Amino acid sequence: MPLSAKTVRGQLGLMQPLLNNCSLKTLRRGQNKLGELMEARHRRQCTVKEHSFDRFSGAWVMPKDKRRDGVILYLHGGGYTCGGLEYALGFGSALAAECGTRVFCAAYRLAPEAPFPAAVEDAVEAYRYLLDKGYSHITLCGESAGGGLCYALCVRLRELGLAMPKGIIAISPWVDLTLSGGSYTQNQKSDPSLTLQALKFFSDCYTSEKNDPLASPLFAELTGIPPSLIFTAAEELLRSDAHALHEKLRQAGCASRLMEKAERWHAYVVYTLAEDKKDLETINQFLSRVMLPERKQRWMRLDNAAKIYPAARSQNWSNIFRVSATLKEPVDTAVLRSALDVTVRRFPSIAARLRRGVFWYYLEQIKAAPPIAQEYSYPLSRMSAEEIRRCAFRVIVYENRIAIELFHSLTDGNGALVFLKTLLAEYLQQRCGVRIPAENGVLGRLEEPSEEELEDSFPKYAGPVSASRKENTAWHLSGTTETDGFNHLTCFRLPVAAVLEKAHEYGVSLTVFLTAAMMQALQDMQRQQVPRQNRRKPIKVLIPVNLRNLFPSRTLRNFALYVTPEIQPELGEYSFSEICSVIRHRLGVENTAKQMSMKIATNVSSERIFAVKLMPLFLKNIVMKAVFRAVGEKKSCLSLSNLGAVKLPEGMEDYIERMDFILGVQATAPYNCGVLSFGDTLYVNVIRNIRESELEANLHRVLRDMGIPVQVESNSREE
Repeated sequence: MPLSAKTVRGQLGLMQPLLNNCSLKTLRRGQNKLGELMEARHRRQCTVKEHSFDRFSGAWVMPKDKRRDGVILYLHGGGYTCGGLEYALGFGSALAAECGTRVFCAAYRLAPEAPFPAAVEDAVEAYRYLLDKGYSHITLCGESAGGGLCYALCVRLRELGLAMPKGIIAISPWVDLTLSGGSYTQNQKSDPSLTLQALKFFSDCYTSEKNDPLASPLFAELTGIPPSLIFTAAEELLRSDAHALHEKLRQAGCASRLMEKAERWHAYVVYTLAEDKKDLETINQFLSRVMLPERKQRWMRLDNAAKIYPAARSQNWSNIFRVSATLKEPVDTAVLRSALDVTVRRFPSIAARLRRGVFWYYLEQIKAAPPIAQEYSYPLSRMSAEEIRRCAFRVIVYENRIAIELFHSLTDGNGALVFLKTLLAEYLQQRCGVRIPAENGVLGRLEEPSEEELEDSFPKYAGPVSASRKENTAWHLSGTTETDGFNHLTCFRLPVAAVLEKAHEYGVSLTVFLTAAMMQALQDMQRQQVPRQNRRKPIKVLIPVNLRNLFPSRTLRNFALYVTPEIQPELGEYSFSEICSVIRHRLGVENTAKQMSMKIATNVSSERIFAVKLMPLFLKNIVMKAVFRAVGEKKSCLSLSNLGAVKLPEGMEDYIERMDFILGVQATAPYNCGVLSFGDTLYVNVIRNIRESELEANLHRVLRDMGIPVQVESNSREE
């Protein structure tokens, strides 16, 4: 609840006599306590993330409702002698919440332990840090000594030849440590928050070189200083500093606006008083001019692969998949919530909801992270249309496990894995205090997403020639469908070394070997169900291909196609070696940049047809659903998608027990299979929505007969 001016003035009046009589230690403790109280008012609206430098500390304050790009570097007040990070986070949190932008609080070293120019040096280091993070729109903000430090920093940046900030918000800036202005004596009795004696003490603690331009920037050459918004109060001791600074900036050709408030005191703006909401509106208007305007939630067209999924959805089926990590200790849900608040801002194309337009569906960035859900008795429960319209992904916690379930229009398995790794890195950093570098698929959580990450890469890499869509229809698996939507999950845990050794015996990769084992199991299953050889149908397994391995794309959206090797059991039984040979040769022919560019061209060309562009969305949905049923999942028995070996940044693997990838069942087929390896274990997750478990039994027998040790886990339900 905002404080009233009357209440704050009364409290300051009671505390003012203490300024001249208590110790510096007591002053510091009191100022930090004030900051803690201010920060608590905005705790639900912001997330705080500390960042330590060698000589001082700092912290990011990130609003949960981020509406503006760029960053504010906040330099707190306190006479250069008081104000730790606890105090800085007070008004830093208010700025972040009220302005919808990230704020970096720099708790520079304090005098007399670290006298002038320590504060200036630390401000420069904090500013360089923001530049190194890639921020080009930086605004400075500070009150009292922090306001003066903003101008000293600009003077020093000009000397160093570094890029200037976009603007300065100076609240009651202290820019004359000689205390020469008339208001120092005129307003001694009217300002309840300061005394002249205290200011003299602060000034002496900080420096004996009070005329130095970096200590008293009122005496500096101010040419080239960025636009300023200066606040002062009619009754404050430092009123003369604000007026003199404003005039000198104008004389130097700099843009400056001076706001003076009657019946207020020194640095009154930091209290965010109930009567002074217009001051925050003024700050927001200033930020819109000098920094970046408030932005609406980002929206994006669906990528080429994503367009089919909303059209193909049905009452009983939604195309979703899961990536998960099992930690070595129970998940702290509160910390995970905080980590998720940070992470979703980094992934606007994944932290999104599906919206319906006139001609196409599109994605709209969500304003806040979704609630964290508890695990069902089975994974990948249907995601309703209403749920997808609110948020097209879920975060699910069960004991030690963090799982992300995503509607496929958002991203593919590789993009989802990047999202999960980045979330885990933020969680571990907040929970355990470990620093996780941005590498091996972990992105910098405080960086802005690049346009390359958000692009639809399909049109960019479409070839000049289209490929044929003609394919044989595969044998259709069937069984007794679970009427309540239950998904049976069977996980085969295999030693990576043993699987690789066996794959190398056949001269194939791990993916080819696993696909061959699956096709062998399917062949055995069909032989049992279809005794007459001439009535057997092709056995086909769809293998997704990560196109980022073929094209220089950094997109986090869908960028995968597929190869569908097949055997034809009506011609006779295939040996395991023959199956491996078929798959290896099919992948060798099709998994190339030129072949994939033809497939991309086939998909992209249809949406470029002018008549298709003008077709209303409801007609597009009818057409795409018909195409999906005719040439989509009927062309394979199931998918086997291998995300490969999961690599984590240094220090992160120590906290992770295992990772898993689970594909949802197909719309018209009851099975799917997701694979990845973590550490020395290969996790093969087979999911089905029918009661019969013949395929899993056959796959287990194939692997066992080859001498590969298999551990089996399942969520089998009691009948």
